[in-house]
Amino acid sequence: MIEKKLNIRDDTLYLLVAQSVILSTVCYILGEKPYMGSRCDRAFTQKGDLRWHTRIHTGEKPYQCSQCNKAFRDKSNLTNRMRIQTGEKSYVCSQCDKAFVRNDYLEKH
Repeated sequence: MIEKKLNIRDDTLYLLVAQSVILSTVCYILGEKPYMGSRCDRAFTQKGDLRWHTRIHTGEKPYQCSQCNKAFRDKSNLTNRMRIQTGEKSYVCSQCDKAFVRNDYLEKH
């Protein structure tokens, strides 16, 4: 019984994600930007992009580093910061085995 409920939830989640992807793709193709900022005239095809942009105006930085307490608007910036502080180097060159903190550093290499 529980497995059926989980499958239904997984299917529902999949459909919601698929619907969101289709909607944003159609908006992109048609050039429509249904998500309009309340603080400026910028409009966006995705709700998440509007949320991120709004943080510029509000100064909100919800992602805080536990090591140095520096805060970030974007979760990926916090992830990069944590990798630098811990010395984690997840991106390895397939030719010389040199490791890098960020993928763009590996690509430049």
